[in-house]
Amino acid sequence: MSFKAAIIGRPNVGKSTLFNRLVGRKLALVDDTPGVTRDRRIHAAKLYDLAFDVIDTAGFEDAPAASLPGRMRAQTEIAIEEADVIFFVVDAKAGLIPDDRTFANIVRRSGKPVVLVANKAEARNAQGGLLEAWELGLGEPVPLSAEHGIGIPDLRDAVVEALGKERALGTGDEDDNEALAASEVLIGEDITDPDSENTAYDESKPLRIAVVGRPNAGKSTLINALIGEERLLTGPEAGITRDSISVDWTWQDRQMKLFDTAGMRRKSKVQEKLERLSVSDGLRAIRFAEIVIIVLDATIPFEKQDLQIADLIIREGRAPVIAFNKWDLIDNPQQVLAELREKTERLLPQVRGIQAVPVSAETGRGLDRLMEAVMRTHKVWNSRVSTGRLNRWLEGILAYHPPPAVAGRRLKIKYVTQAKTRPPGFVVSCSRPDVMPQSYVRYLVNSLREAFDMPGVPIRMALRTSDNPFANRARKRN
Repeated sequence: MSFKAAIIGRPNVGKSTLFNRLVGRKLALVDDTPGVTRDRRIHAAKLYDLAFDVIDTAGFEDAPAASLPGRMRAQTEIAIEEADVIFFVVDAKAGLIPDDRTFANIVRRSGKPVVLVANKAEARNAQGGLLEAWELGLGEPVPLSAEHGIGIPDLRDAVVEALGKERALGTGDEDDNEALAASEVLIGEDITDPDSENTAYDESKPLRIAVVGRPNAGKSTLINALIGEERLLTGPEAGITRDSISVDWTWQDRQMKLFDTAGMRRKSKVQEKLERLSVSDGLRAIRFAEIVIIVLDATIPFEKQDLQIADLIIREGRAPVIAFNKWDLIDNPQQVLAELREKTERLLPQVRGIQAVPVSAETGRGLDRLMEAVMRTHKVWNSRVSTGRLNRWLEGILAYHPPPAVAGRRLKIKYVTQAKTRPPGFVVSCSRPDVMPQSYVRYLVNSLREAFDMPGVPIRMALRTSDNPFANRARKRN
Protein backbone atom coordinates (compact mmCIF):
# COMPACT_ATOMS: atom_id res chain seq x y z
CA MET A 1 0.00 0.00 0.00
CA SER A 2 1.22 3.50 -0.77
CA PHE A 3 0.37 5.08 2.61
CA LYS A 4 -1.55 4.59 5.86
CA ALA A 5 -4.44 6.79 7.06
CA ALA A 6 -5.82 6.93 10.62
CA ILE A 7 -9.39 8.09 11.31
CA ILE A 8 -9.36 10.15 14.54
CA GLY A 9 -12.06 12.02 16.45
CA ARG A 10 -14.20 12.08 19.57
CA PRO A 11 -16.87 9.38 20.08
CA ASN A 12 -19.94 9.17 17.83
CA VAL A 13 -18.80 11.44 14.99
CA GLY A 14 -18.99 8.65 12.38
CA LYS A 15 -15.43 7.28 12.23
CA SER A 16 -16.48 3.62 11.78
CA THR A 17 -19.06 4.60 9.15
CA LEU A 18 -16.31 6.36 7.19
CA PHE A 19 -14.05 3.32 7.67
CA ASN A 20 -16.72 1.02 6.23
CA ARG A 21 -17.25 3.41 3.30
CA LEU A 22 -13.51 3.41 2.46
CA VAL A 23 -13.00 -0.37 2.69
CA GLY A 24 -16.23 -1.05 0.78
CA ARG A 25 -17.57 -3.53 3.34
CA LYS A 26 -19.42 -3.32 6.66
CA LEU A 27 -16.54 -4.57 8.78
CA ALA A 28 -16.75 -2.20 11.76
CA LEU A 29 -19.78 -2.23 14.05
CA VAL A 30 -21.87 0.95 13.77
CA ASP A 31 -24.47 2.09 16.30
CA ASP A 32 -25.89 5.31 17.73
CA THR A 33 -24.28 4.51 21.09
CA PRO A 34 -21.08 6.53 21.65
CA GLY A 35 -17.88 4.51 22.09
CA VAL A 36 -18.78 1.39 20.08
CA THR A 37 -15.25 1.03 18.66
CA ARG A 38 -12.56 0.16 21.21
CA ASP A 39 -9.71 -1.58 19.40
CA ARG A 40 -7.96 -0.13 16.39
CA ARG A 41 -8.70 -1.97 13.15
CA ILE A 42 -6.56 -1.90 9.98
CA HIS A 43 -7.82 -2.82 6.51
CA ALA A 44 -7.03 -2.20 2.85
CA ALA A 45 -9.07 0.68 1.38
CA LYS A 46 -9.61 2.38 -1.97
CA LEU A 47 -10.59 5.97 -2.69
CA TYR A 48 -11.03 6.04 -6.45
CA ASP A 49 -7.43 5.72 -7.73
CA LEU A 50 -5.87 5.82 -4.24
CA ALA A 51 -5.01 2.48 -2.62
CA PHE A 52 -3.98 2.61 1.04
CA ASP A 53 -4.41 1.11 4.52
CA VAL A 54 -6.99 2.75 6.77
CA ILE A 55 -7.07 2.52 10.58
CA ASP A 56 -10.34 2.78 12.51
CA THR A 57 -9.79 4.00 16.07
CA ALA A 58 -11.70 4.43 19.31
CA GLY A 59 -13.20 7.82 20.12
CA PHE A 60 -10.68 10.17 21.72
CA GLU A 61 -11.66 10.82 25.36
CA ASP A 62 -9.93 12.82 28.08
CA ALA A 63 -9.64 10.21 30.86
CA PRO A 64 -7.08 8.74 33.33
CA ALA A 65 -4.55 6.40 31.72
CA ALA A 66 -5.53 3.40 33.89
CA SER A 67 -9.24 3.57 33.00
CA LEU A 68 -10.80 1.81 29.99
CA PRO A 69 -11.24 5.11 28.02
CA GLY A 70 -7.62 5.93 28.88
CA ARG A 71 -6.39 2.60 27.49
CA MET A 72 -8.53 3.14 24.40
CA ARG A 73 -6.91 6.55 23.97
CA ALA A 74 -3.44 4.93 24.17
CA GLN A 75 -4.40 2.65 21.28
CA THR A 76 -5.52 5.69 19.28
CA GLU A 77 -2.21 7.46 19.97
CA ILE A 78 -0.37 4.40 18.58
CA ALA A 79 -2.50 4.70 15.42
CA ILE A 80 -1.47 8.36 15.07
CA GLU A 81 2.19 7.35 15.27
CA GLU A 82 1.74 4.64 12.62
CA ALA A 83 -0.22 6.82 10.17
CA ASP A 84 1.12 8.86 7.27
CA VAL A 85 -2.00 11.04 7.12
CA ILE A 86 -4.75 11.70 9.66
CA PHE A 87 -8.46 12.05 8.93
CA PHE A 88 -9.63 14.24 11.82
CA VAL A 89 -13.42 13.80 11.92
CA VAL A 90 -15.82 16.30 13.50
CA ASP A 91 -19.63 16.30 13.65
CA ALA A 92 -20.90 19.13 11.42
CA LYS A 93 -24.44 18.53 12.65
CA ALA A 94 -23.61 18.99 16.36
CA GLY A 95 -20.84 21.58 15.89
CA LEU A 96 -17.59 21.82 17.83
CA ILE A 97 -17.27 20.99 21.52
CA PRO A 98 -14.22 21.61 23.79
CA ASP A 99 -12.97 18.01 23.27
CA ASP A 100 -12.67 18.65 19.52
CA ARG A 101 -10.32 21.57 20.18
CA THR A 102 -8.28 19.55 22.71
CA PHE A 103 -7.80 16.62 20.35
CA ALA A 104 -7.07 18.94 17.41
CA ASN A 105 -4.08 20.25 19.38
CA ILE A 106 -2.84 16.67 19.93
CA VAL A 107 -3.17 15.91 16.22
CA ARG A 108 -1.41 19.17 15.28
CA ARG A 109 1.52 18.38 17.63
CA SER A 110 2.00 15.00 15.92
CA GLY A 111 3.30 16.85 12.85
CA LYS A 112 1.45 14.49 10.48
CA PRO A 113 -0.51 15.78 7.44
CA VAL A 114 -4.15 16.25 8.46
CA VAL A 115 -7.39 16.14 6.44
CA LEU A 116 -10.21 17.79 8.40
CA VAL A 117 -13.48 15.89 7.72
CA ALA A 118 -16.80 17.51 8.64
CA ASN A 119 -19.07 14.46 8.74
CA LYS A 120 -22.89 14.39 8.75
CA ALA A 121 -22.86 17.37 6.37
CA GLU A 122 -26.12 16.21 4.78
CA ALA A 123 -28.12 17.55 7.75
CA ARG A 124 -30.02 20.81 7.30
CA ASN A 125 -28.30 22.55 10.22
CA ALA A 126 -24.79 21.34 9.29
CA GLN A 127 -23.65 24.62 7.70
CA GLY A 128 -22.98 26.23 11.09
CA GLY A 129 -20.82 23.31 12.25
CA LEU A 130 -18.97 23.35 8.94
CA LEU A 131 -18.03 27.01 9.43
CA GLU A 132 -17.04 26.36 13.07
CA ALA A 133 -14.58 23.68 11.92
CA TRP A 134 -12.37 26.42 10.46
CA GLU A 135 -11.61 27.49 14.07
CA LEU A 136 -9.53 24.33 14.63
CA GLY A 137 -6.78 25.68 12.37
CA LEU A 138 -6.39 22.39 10.50
CA GLY A 139 -7.16 23.82 7.08
CA GLU A 140 -10.32 23.71 4.97
CA PRO A 141 -12.89 21.20 6.24
CA VAL A 142 -14.16 18.62 3.74
CA PRO A 143 -17.99 18.41 3.96
CA LEU A 144 -18.87 14.72 3.94
CA SER A 145 -21.64 12.23 4.60
CA ALA A 146 -20.00 8.88 5.29
CA GLU A 147 -23.40 7.20 5.60
CA HIS A 148 -24.69 8.39 2.21
CA GLY A 149 -21.38 8.65 0.32
CA ILE A 150 -21.65 12.42 -0.27
CA GLY A 151 -18.39 14.36 -0.66
CA ILE A 152 -16.09 11.35 -1.28
CA PRO A 153 -14.49 12.97 -4.40
CA ASP A 154 -13.57 16.03 -2.29
CA LEU A 155 -11.97 13.73 0.30
CA ARG A 156 -9.84 12.13 -2.41
CA ASP A 157 -8.62 15.56 -3.61
CA ALA A 158 -7.85 16.63 -0.04
CA VAL A 159 -5.73 13.50 0.54
CA VAL A 160 -3.71 14.13 -2.64
CA GLU A 161 -3.16 17.75 -1.58
CA ALA A 162 -2.08 16.77 1.94
CA LEU A 163 0.37 14.03 0.89
CA GLY A 164 1.43 15.22 -2.54
CA LYS A 165 0.69 13.45 -5.82
CA GLU A 166 3.80 11.27 -5.84
CA ARG A 167 3.11 9.80 -2.38
CA ALA A 168 -0.67 9.55 -2.66
CA LEU A 169 -0.68 7.96 -6.13
CA GLY A 170 2.15 5.52 -5.40
CA THR A 171 1.55 2.03 -6.75
CA GLY A 172 -0.19 -0.15 -4.18
CA ASP A 173 -0.40 -3.90 -4.03
CA GLU A 174 -3.73 -4.43 -5.74
CA ASP A 175 -3.52 -8.20 -5.38
CA ASP A 176 -4.05 -8.08 -1.60
CA ASN A 177 -7.84 -8.15 -1.77
CA GLU A 178 -7.82 -10.94 -4.35
CA ALA A 179 -5.51 -13.03 -2.20
CA LEU A 180 -7.73 -12.43 0.82
CA ALA A 181 -10.86 -13.42 -1.09
CA ALA A 182 -9.16 -16.56 -2.39
CA SER A 183 -8.25 -17.61 1.16
CA GLU A 184 -11.86 -17.37 2.37
CA VAL A 185 -12.65 -21.02 1.57
CA LEU A 186 -16.21 -22.14 2.23
CA ILE A 187 -17.05 -25.19 4.32
CA GLY A 188 -16.17 -28.40 2.51
CA GLU A 189 -13.70 -28.16 -0.36
CA ASP A 190 -14.49 -30.52 -3.23
CA ILE A 191 -12.04 -33.29 -4.13
CA THR A 192 -11.63 -33.51 -7.91
CA ASP A 193 -10.06 -36.98 -7.96
CA PRO A 194 -11.15 -39.23 -5.04
CA ASP A 195 -8.79 -42.00 -6.20
CA SER A 196 -5.70 -39.79 -6.02
CA GLU A 197 -3.00 -40.67 -3.50
CA ASN A 198 -1.68 -37.08 -3.56
CA THR A 199 -2.19 -35.89 0.02
CA ALA A 200 0.55 -33.23 0.21
CA TYR A 201 -0.14 -30.50 2.75
CA ASP A 202 0.17 -26.96 1.34
CA GLU A 203 2.04 -24.73 3.81
CA SER A 204 2.14 -21.70 1.51
CA LYS A 205 -1.46 -20.58 2.07
CA PRO A 206 -2.17 -18.10 4.91
CA LEU A 207 -3.86 -19.72 7.91
CA ARG A 208 -6.97 -18.04 9.34
CA ILE A 209 -7.44 -18.52 13.11
CA ALA A 210 -10.38 -17.22 15.18
CA VAL A 211 -10.08 -16.93 18.97
CA VAL A 212 -13.43 -17.35 20.75
CA GLY A 213 -14.78 -17.91 24.24
CA ARG A 214 -16.86 -16.47 27.06
CA PRO A 215 -16.29 -12.87 28.22
CA ASN A 216 -13.12 -12.30 30.26
CA ALA A 217 -11.57 -15.67 29.34
CA GLY A 218 -8.40 -13.90 28.12
CA LYS A 219 -8.82 -13.96 24.32
CA SER A 220 -7.28 -10.55 23.59
CA THR A 221 -4.48 -11.14 26.11
CA LEU A 222 -3.71 -14.45 24.38
CA ILE A 223 -3.39 -12.79 20.96
CA ASN A 224 -1.19 -10.02 22.38
CA ALA A 225 1.06 -12.70 23.94
CA LEU A 226 1.26 -14.63 20.66
CA ILE A 227 2.23 -11.64 18.50
CA GLY A 228 4.46 -10.10 21.20
CA GLU A 229 2.89 -6.62 21.35
CA GLU A 230 -0.02 -4.79 22.99
CA ARG A 231 -2.04 -4.80 19.79
CA LEU A 232 -5.48 -5.37 21.36
CA LEU A 233 -7.15 -3.62 24.26
CA THR A 234 -7.16 -5.72 27.45
CA GLY A 235 -8.13 -5.27 31.08
CA PRO A 236 -9.98 -6.79 34.04
CA GLU A 237 -13.36 -5.59 32.74
CA ALA A 238 -15.49 -8.22 30.99
CA GLY A 239 -16.68 -7.51 27.44
CA ILE A 240 -13.97 -5.04 26.33
CA THR A 241 -13.76 -6.42 22.78
CA ARG A 242 -16.74 -5.60 20.55
CA ASP A 243 -15.56 -5.83 16.94
CA SER A 244 -13.89 -8.88 15.45
CA ILE A 245 -10.37 -7.53 14.94
CA SER A 246 -7.96 -9.23 12.51
CA VAL A 247 -4.21 -9.22 13.14
CA ASP A 248 -1.59 -10.36 10.60
CA TRP A 249 1.18 -12.48 12.09
CA THR A 250 3.99 -14.84 11.05
CA TRP A 251 4.84 -17.97 13.05
CA GLN A 252 7.80 -20.08 11.92
CA ASP A 253 7.64 -18.56 8.40
CA ARG A 254 3.89 -19.36 8.11
CA GLN A 255 1.61 -16.41 7.36
CA MET A 256 -1.39 -16.23 9.68
CA LYS A 257 -4.38 -13.99 10.29
CA LEU A 258 -5.69 -13.97 13.86
CA PHE A 259 -9.27 -12.87 14.60
CA ASP A 260 -10.10 -11.60 18.07
CA THR A 261 -13.83 -11.86 18.81
CA ALA A 262 -16.25 -10.52 21.41
CA GLY A 263 -17.08 -12.74 24.38
CA MET A 264 -20.17 -14.87 23.81
CA ARG A 265 -22.69 -15.06 26.63
CA ARG A 266 -25.84 -17.14 26.77
CA LYS A 267 -28.50 -15.92 24.35
CA SER A 268 -30.98 -15.24 27.17
CA LYS A 269 -28.53 -12.80 28.79
CA VAL A 270 -27.85 -10.80 25.64
CA GLN A 271 -30.30 -7.91 25.78
CA GLU A 272 -28.55 -4.92 24.21
CA LYS A 273 -28.55 -4.46 20.45
CA LEU A 274 -24.80 -3.65 20.53
CA GLU A 275 -23.92 -6.96 22.18
CA ARG A 276 -26.06 -8.84 19.63
CA LEU A 277 -24.11 -7.11 16.85
CA SER A 278 -20.81 -8.05 18.53
CA VAL A 279 -21.79 -11.72 18.85
CA SER A 280 -23.00 -11.90 15.22
CA ASP A 281 -19.67 -10.37 14.16
CA GLY A 282 -17.88 -13.10 16.12
CA LEU A 283 -20.00 -15.81 14.47
CA ARG A 284 -19.02 -14.42 11.08
CA ALA A 285 -15.34 -14.68 12.07
CA ILE A 286 -15.88 -18.35 12.99
CA ARG A 287 -17.46 -19.11 9.61
CA PHE A 288 -14.51 -17.63 7.70
CA ALA A 289 -11.83 -19.16 9.94
CA GLU A 290 -10.10 -22.48 9.42
CA ILE A 291 -8.92 -23.12 12.97
CA VAL A 292 -10.90 -21.87 15.99
CA ILE A 293 -9.09 -21.62 19.34
CA ILE A 294 -11.66 -21.99 22.13
CA VAL A 295 -10.28 -20.14 25.15
CA LEU A 296 -11.55 -21.61 28.43
CA ASP A 297 -10.89 -20.12 31.87
CA ALA A 298 -9.05 -22.99 33.59
CA THR A 299 -10.45 -21.90 36.98
CA ILE A 300 -14.09 -22.30 35.78
CA PRO A 301 -13.96 -24.51 32.64
CA PHE A 302 -16.68 -26.30 30.70
CA GLU A 303 -19.65 -24.21 31.67
CA LYS A 304 -22.75 -24.73 29.52
CA GLN A 305 -21.86 -21.77 27.29
CA ASP A 306 -18.38 -23.21 26.59
CA LEU A 307 -19.94 -26.42 25.31
CA GLN A 308 -22.47 -24.52 23.17
CA ILE A 309 -19.65 -22.51 21.58
CA ALA A 310 -17.73 -25.72 20.86
CA ASP A 311 -20.83 -27.38 19.39
CA LEU A 312 -21.42 -24.36 17.12
CA ILE A 313 -17.84 -24.55 15.82
CA ILE A 314 -18.16 -28.27 15.13
CA ARG A 315 -21.49 -27.82 13.31
CA GLU A 316 -19.89 -25.11 11.16
CA GLY A 317 -17.19 -27.60 10.19
CA ARG A 318 -14.29 -25.59 11.63
CA ALA A 319 -11.31 -27.27 13.29
CA PRO A 320 -11.36 -26.61 17.08
CA VAL A 321 -8.41 -26.40 19.48
CA ILE A 322 -8.93 -25.81 23.21
CA ALA A 323 -6.70 -23.47 25.23
CA PHE A 324 -7.05 -23.79 29.01
CA ASN A 325 -6.04 -20.22 29.88
CA LYS A 326 -5.02 -18.70 33.26
CA TRP A 327 -2.96 -21.83 34.01
CA ASP A 328 -0.72 -19.73 36.28
CA LEU A 329 -3.63 -19.59 38.77
CA ILE A 330 -3.86 -23.42 39.12
CA ASP A 331 -2.30 -24.84 42.29
CA ASN A 332 -2.07 -28.58 41.40
CA PRO A 333 -1.60 -28.52 37.60
CA GLN A 334 -0.98 -32.24 36.97
CA GLN A 335 -4.16 -33.39 38.70
CA VAL A 336 -6.28 -30.59 37.19
CA LEU A 337 -4.94 -31.27 33.67
CA ALA A 338 -5.82 -34.97 33.92
CA GLU A 339 -9.35 -34.08 35.08
CA LEU A 340 -9.80 -31.50 32.29
CA ARG A 341 -8.68 -33.92 29.56
CA GLU A 342 -11.06 -36.58 30.89
CA LYS A 343 -13.90 -34.03 30.82
CA THR A 344 -12.92 -32.97 27.29
CA GLU A 345 -13.22 -36.53 25.94
CA ARG A 346 -16.50 -37.09 27.79
CA LEU A 347 -18.22 -33.80 26.95
CA LEU A 348 -17.04 -33.46 23.33
CA PRO A 349 -17.27 -37.00 21.88
CA GLN A 350 -18.09 -35.65 18.39
CA VAL A 351 -14.45 -34.48 18.04
CA ARG A 352 -12.71 -37.32 19.84
CA GLY A 353 -9.02 -36.60 20.34
CA ILE A 354 -9.38 -32.80 20.23
CA GLN A 355 -6.14 -30.95 21.02
CA ALA A 356 -6.36 -29.30 24.48
CA VAL A 357 -3.36 -27.28 25.74
CA PRO A 358 -2.84 -25.49 29.10
CA VAL A 359 -1.57 -21.93 28.55
CA SER A 360 -1.04 -18.71 30.42
CA ALA A 361 -1.49 -15.63 28.26
CA GLU A 362 -0.27 -13.51 31.19
CA THR A 363 3.12 -15.26 31.51
CA GLY A 364 3.46 -16.64 27.95
CA ARG A 365 3.60 -20.26 29.10
CA GLY A 366 2.47 -22.97 26.67
CA LEU A 367 2.03 -20.73 23.62
CA ASP A 368 4.43 -22.72 21.42
CA ARG A 369 2.64 -25.96 22.33
CA LEU A 370 -0.66 -24.29 21.47
CA MET A 371 0.56 -23.30 18.00
CA GLU A 372 1.98 -26.80 17.42
CA ALA A 373 -1.48 -28.19 18.29
CA VAL A 374 -3.04 -25.71 15.83
CA MET A 375 -0.76 -26.88 13.01
CA ARG A 376 -1.39 -30.57 13.74
CA THR A 377 -5.16 -30.00 13.75
CA HIS A 378 -5.02 -28.00 10.52
CA LYS A 379 -3.18 -30.83 8.76
CA VAL A 380 -5.82 -33.33 9.90
CA TRP A 381 -8.61 -30.95 8.80
CA ASN A 382 -7.06 -30.91 5.30
CA SER A 383 -6.35 -34.66 5.18
CA ARG A 384 -7.43 -36.89 2.28
CA VAL A 385 -7.82 -40.67 1.98
CA SER A 386 -7.98 -42.39 -1.40
CA THR A 387 -11.01 -44.49 -2.32
CA GLY A 388 -8.90 -47.65 -2.52
CA ARG A 389 -7.63 -47.33 1.09
CA LEU A 390 -11.13 -46.46 2.32
CA ASN A 391 -12.73 -49.55 0.79
CA ARG A 392 -10.01 -51.87 2.06
CA TRP A 393 -10.74 -50.44 5.53
CA LEU A 394 -14.49 -50.89 4.94
CA GLU A 395 -14.07 -54.62 4.13
CA GLY A 396 -12.45 -55.23 7.50
CA ILE A 397 -15.06 -53.17 9.35
CA LEU A 398 -17.98 -55.02 7.72
CA ALA A 399 -16.41 -58.40 8.46
CA TYR A 400 -15.87 -57.49 12.12
CA HIS A 401 -19.19 -55.68 12.72
CA PRO A 402 -21.71 -55.83 9.83
CA PRO A 403 -24.70 -53.46 9.67
CA PRO A 404 -27.78 -54.56 11.62
CA ALA A 405 -30.99 -55.99 10.17
CA VAL A 406 -33.99 -53.66 10.08
CA ALA A 407 -37.51 -55.13 9.72
CA GLY A 408 -36.00 -58.53 8.97
CA ARG A 409 -33.75 -57.30 6.12
CA ARG A 410 -30.03 -56.78 6.63
CA LEU A 411 -28.65 -53.43 5.48
CA LYS A 412 -25.91 -53.57 2.87
CA ILE A 413 -23.00 -51.13 2.51
CA LYS A 414 -21.41 -51.19 -0.96
CA TYR A 415 -18.53 -48.70 -0.89
CA VAL A 416 -17.24 -45.45 0.66
CA THR A 417 -15.40 -42.50 -0.87
CA GLN A 418 -14.15 -39.13 0.37
CA ALA A 419 -15.94 -36.28 -1.42
CA LYS A 420 -14.68 -33.25 0.51
CA THR A 421 -11.95 -31.92 2.76
CA ARG A 422 -11.93 -28.98 5.22
CA PRO A 423 -13.55 -30.79 7.09
CA PRO A 424 -13.22 -34.39 5.84
CA GLY A 425 -16.52 -35.50 4.30
CA PHE A 426 -17.32 -39.06 3.20
CA VAL A 427 -20.11 -40.58 1.11
CA VAL A 428 -21.27 -44.12 1.97
CA SER A 429 -23.33 -46.03 -0.60
CA CYS A 430 -25.79 -48.34 1.13
CA SER A 431 -29.10 -50.12 0.45
CA ARG A 432 -31.52 -48.21 2.71
CA PRO A 433 -29.93 -45.01 4.08
CA ASP A 434 -33.18 -43.75 5.63
CA VAL A 435 -33.29 -46.61 8.17
CA MET A 436 -29.57 -46.88 8.95
CA PRO A 437 -29.22 -46.50 12.77
CA GLN A 438 -27.27 -43.42 13.89
CA SER A 439 -25.37 -45.61 16.33
CA TYR A 440 -23.88 -47.56 13.41
CA VAL A 441 -22.98 -44.32 11.59
CA ARG A 442 -21.15 -43.17 14.74
CA TYR A 443 -19.36 -46.52 14.82
CA LEU A 444 -18.20 -45.98 11.21
CA VAL A 445 -17.04 -42.42 11.98
CA ASN A 446 -15.11 -43.44 15.11
CA SER A 447 -13.51 -46.43 13.36
CA LEU A 448 -12.53 -44.26 10.40
CA ARG A 449 -11.11 -41.57 12.73
CA GLU A 450 -8.96 -44.18 14.48
CA ALA A 451 -7.86 -46.07 11.36
CA PHE A 452 -6.72 -42.98 9.41
CA ASP A 453 -5.50 -40.90 12.38
CA MET A 454 -8.02 -38.03 12.22
CA PRO A 455 -8.30 -36.85 15.84
CA GLY A 456 -9.98 -33.67 16.97
CA VAL A 457 -11.80 -32.54 13.80
CA PRO A 458 -15.45 -32.90 12.74
CA ILE A 459 -16.02 -35.74 10.27
CA ARG A 460 -19.11 -35.67 8.09
CA MET A 461 -20.64 -38.81 6.67
CA ALA A 462 -23.49 -38.80 4.14
CA LEU A 463 -25.46 -41.93 3.29
CA ARG A 464 -26.56 -42.44 -0.33
CA THR A 465 -28.36 -45.16 -2.24
CA SER A 466 -27.61 -46.05 -5.84
CA ASP A 467 -30.46 -46.09 -8.35
CA ASN A 468 -32.00 -49.47 -9.17
CA PRO A 469 -31.49 -50.00 -12.95
CA PHE A 470 -34.42 -52.47 -13.10
CA ALA A 471 -36.99 -50.24 -11.32
CA ASN A 472 -38.46 -48.81 -14.54
CA ARG A 473 -38.70 -52.25 -16.20
CA ALA A 474 -40.81 -53.55 -13.35
CA ARG A 475 -43.25 -50.65 -13.72
CA LYS A 476 -43.59 -51.23 -17.46
CA ARG A 477 -44.56 -54.88 -16.99
CA ASN A 478 -47.36 -53.88 -14.64
